Amino acid sequence: MNTQLKTIKSEIESYAQSTNLSELQVLDKLKAYYFNKNVNENLKLYRKGKKKVSDITKDLKISPRKFYAILEKKNIKHTKYNKTKPEPETDTASEQD
Repeated sequence: MNTQLKTIKSEIESYAQSTNLSELQVLDKLKAYYFNKNVNENLKLYRKGKKKVSDITKDLKISPRKFYAILEKKNIKHTKYNKTKPEPETDTASEQD
């Protein structure tokens, strides 16, 4: 295990030197790549109806608001829930009696 980590570390260092990036920038790019890969896999399941938003947000460790933003960015249909309560309608005919 330790030797595998050393080889990964040396590969990251050599890639960082060849591209004039820091090691942390390389790791950020890798993190973004694997996050997007995981998002795409979950979106496939969401489209098929096999996975709910709450399960996806737990897996990705993001808020539902961020997930809905991803859906809008990728033009995927979803239902928006209106959390504001409708104002009660007043019946003017009963007040006049």
